[in-house]
Amino acid sequence: MSLIDRRVVITGAGRDFGRAVAHHFAGLGAEVFLTARTRDAAERTRAEIQARGHAKAHAFACDLTDPASIRGFAKELGEHTDHIDVLVNNGARWLEGPDLLSASDEDVVDTMASGGTGTILVTKNLLPLLMASSRPDVVTMVSECGVPGAQHASAHEAYYAAKNAQRGFTEALSRRLRPQGVRVISLFPPDFDSSRDILSPAWDAVARDAQSPLATQSLLECITFAIQQPRDCFISAFHFESWSSAVS
Repeated sequence: MSLIDRRVVITGAGRDFGRAVAHHFAGLGAEVFLTARTRDAAERTRAEIQARGHAKAHAFACDLTDPASIRGFAKELGEHTDHIDVLVNNGARWLEGPDLLSASDEDVVDTMASGGTGTILVTKNLLPLLMASSRPDVVTMVSECGVPGAQHASAHEAYYAAKNAQRGFTEALSRRLRPQGVRVISLFPPDFDSSRDILSPAWDAVARDAQSPLATQSLLECITFAIQQPRDCFISAFHFESWSSAVS
């Protein structure tokens, strides 16, 4: 696998899955543009990537709950590059709670803004740069909580709402942009094994058999597979069976 000539934007790249995406794509040769709520968080990931010998990494601040911050990021990004090939909408707040009353109003607003509005506004503001690419792809990490009728043991209602907003947006966007050659790819994973750090020797030792939960590595490979397909191949979504259902 090689992404040596791709330019990739990753939101929420300061930690967890977004950080893993950043390292994975940089390792395949892509030029990566990393965002986090604070520039310092994005800079930490950028420094890790450059320490591994991948020079083409850039860090930006982008608060997904703040439209002005998103517009500022898009403007700054446009000063660095005339196009991007892949946008990975990964940034979104997780919110758990046993009932609707368990979260503050501020928590609800932040969750909805980062997952719902933030995804829409980042995609909207970066669409001109995507349209300047000969192979534009929008990849969104949704969740099984975005699947109608899904049930999660601890997710708060606001998290369900944010993820369903992402699903509705990406489905509509896919239909709208299909004639223009833009692929919109959504992933709906259950809880997955993210316990191994991508820089740890244990990263390659994670169990990936039928009795194991979905691994971060498998999600990364799904994304890479989808964006490397010929341009007549539009994979709109990846749905995964949950490990708990499979072993129950």
